[in-house]
Amino acid sequence: MLLHAIEVKNLVKVYDGKVRALDGVSLTVQTGQAFALLGPNGAGKTTLMRILTTQIKPTHGDAYIYGYSVERQSSQVRKLISYVPQEMSVWTDITVYENLLIYAKLFGLSGKDRNRAIERALEDMELREVRDDLVNTLSGGMIRRLEIACAMLIEPKVMFLDEPTIGLDPVARKRVWEKLKQFRDNSGVTIFFNTHYMDEVDMYADRVAIINKGRIVVSGTCEELKRSVAAEAVLVQTENPHANYNLLKHVPAVREVHTEGDEIKILVDDAEAFLPVLLDILRKAGVRIRRVSVSKPTLDDVFLKYAGTKFESADRISDVRQTRKMLSRM
Repeated sequence: MLLHAIEVKNLVKVYDGKVRALDGVSLTVQTGQAFALLGPNGAGKTTLMRILTTQIKPTHGDAYIYGYSVERQSSQVRKLISYVPQEMSVWTDITVYENLLIYAKLFGLSGKDRNRAIERALEDMELREVRDDLVNTLSGGMIRRLEIACAMLIEPKVMFLDEPTIGLDPVARKRVWEKLKQFRDNSGVTIFFNTHYMDEVDMYADRVAIINKGRIVVSGTCEELKRSVAAEAVLVQTENPHANYNLLKHVPAVREVHTEGDEIKILVDDAEAFLPVLLDILRKAGVRIRRVSVSKPTLDDVFLKYAGTKFESADRISDVRQTRKMLSRM
């Protein structure tokens, strides 16, 4: 029987007897996957993550980490997981090494195991050169890498990341994800994360789920979700604006054909597979082509369809950047 890294069954969380933060959430995450949870503010993302990391208990339903109940076997679950919150989770008035030492002791590591784990975390997150620097002298990207290094100390089987790169510049974000990917490739860790950056989901998530009003409204791979919202468009500029393009409407792969002047817009499910067919048809018809381009649906389109709103991130990212910068200087 396949044992899922994470399994959630009909999870419900009600606050104060009336606020239904989760309303029957069910999902599974396979071992070694990077799983992204997306949703508008207040959709239930943080509540779900806090339940899965044993911080709060559900009102109804069950959740399991490698078969252990997060509610009834929380001590076993905590041995398998690590959690990196949005909030600053390291001390800024002590050094990088001292932070790792404190976390190693909190995790119960001792002796050689402790030293080995600290040295490995410093190496994995490229922090060895700043090991003796005070945290409040580090860049935002380095601080985030330190927080992730602390979470790596116990070599978790599941790592929960709440907005792992929010507020960082693009270079720092890429560096953090390169290190996370390397850690996953080497250790086989399962990563469960949420983010305000759609490009990170597109590049690093094996599967995605969108939560809205406490319910999972859709899940799948990025490509599956994109294909579910709209067809891909092939745009062709030709030198034959008066040619008869009706023949394209009879091609099985074509959904719709629109012409305007010297431009043809053809809607298909798979543009890359259709392109050789299209070019062959136009060549045989004597049509001369100036330019061909492909327009594909994005994860923003997916979010708009299933969450009913645009993915608003700019204000949130700015707030977090300012808050973390302030804390790092304290």
